[in-house]
Amino acid sequence: MLKDHRIVLIVTGGIAVYKACTLVRGLVKAGAQVRVVMTEHAAQFVAPLTFETLSGHPVALTEWPRGPESPMPHIDLNRDADLLVVCPATANILAKAAHGIADDLASTLIAARRAPIVFVPAMNVHMWRSSAAQRNVEVLKEAGARFIGPAEGFQACGDVGAGRMTEPEAVLDRLMGFFAPKTLEGRRVLVTAGPTYEALDPVRGITNRSSGRQGYAVARAARDAGAEVTLVSGPTALRAPEGVRLVSVESAGEMLRAVEDALAEAPCDLFFSTAAVADWRPDSVPVLKMKKREGEPSPFEAVRWTENPDILRTVSARKDRPYAVGFAAETASGADLLELARAKRARKGCDLIVANDARRALDRSENAVRILGEDVDRSFGPADKDACARFIVEAAAQELKKKEMP
Repeated sequence: MLKDHRIVLIVTGGIAVYKACTLVRGLVKAGAQVRVVMTEHAAQFVAPLTFETLSGHPVALTEWPRGPESPMPHIDLNRDADLLVVCPATANILAKAAHGIADDLASTLIAARRAPIVFVPAMNVHMWRSSAAQRNVEVLKEAGARFIGPAEGFQACGDVGAGRMTEPEAVLDRLMGFFAPKTLEGRRVLVTAGPTYEALDPVRGITNRSSGRQGYAVARAARDAGAEVTLVSGPTALRAPEGVRLVSVESAGEMLRAVEDALAEAPCDLFFSTAAVADWRPDSVPVLKMKKREGEPSPFEAVRWTENPDILRTVSARKDRPYAVGFAAETASGADLLELARAKRARKGCDLIVANDARRALDRSENAVRILGEDVDRSFGPADKDACARFIVEAAAQELKKKEMP
């Protein structure tokens, strides 16, 4: 997603400068061409040689370069840039940018920018919460600037609260989709992901092998397409994509309630039912652990089962329902897979169904999908799950747009 894009990284002074090193490495690894600009204070925390080594280019430090470099770096760097990223962004640089002050290379570069700009704030919690800083942020947002973070947590000064720089891996996650087509701009998207867990007793339960990767990738792709995304997730080992609202649940019943709560909060345009929801749960759960007793039958033989609510069918049946996309993870391929997927789509009442062979997707980073609808039959893969997610989201966005056309 970032291959061959030209990114200018403006590094300003703060203890979080060391995190920018990891970001540069990630951007370069993703195929971006990175040029680094450092303020005088930033160079007090990390030597420019570090960024030169990581980026493969000389670091720009001043408006007055010596040697063969251009005498106007703030113009030349802007001329070639696809994106400016200010990381870490101090209160000082936010104030300069908001008020058009250009008294060093970094601020002059921002004042003369032609490309989009992203700020990654990092400062003391009280500086971040100050009325002056918040006014500057609003001014910059109104001018089209985007922000990643800040995060909350322990700070180097000993304070705790908002102001920590968002971790570089999360910043990279957001930047990876920066140039994606904004086919869902202004839309609200709801995604379910991961497995559900149904308790048998206080220490045991039943679940499935879903890792949640495909659902999380769908949430990330929808975010990159410009949507406001809520992700309702069963138990996984994954970190939610930056900028996505995460609602963590455990059982199928909890997942349905979370989905209905999200739909009640505000109208939703798209629903991706990616989660692998348990079809059944125990009729009742004992308060104490079920014990194995010598010579007696297993206590689990006496478990009575109750069918869980069907989340996709419930959402598809709503009068105010969003455009609904279901998933059919089957242990089948070819014509058998298509037959099962089409039958599931008819049974659930959803608009699209995404079919895949679970045997080739579970616990793996790759998938191969086939999207089926009334007039839709599109295949993609094998490919990594992020690429599959972009394909799924783009197809859903296209079909949603067609449905809304008069």
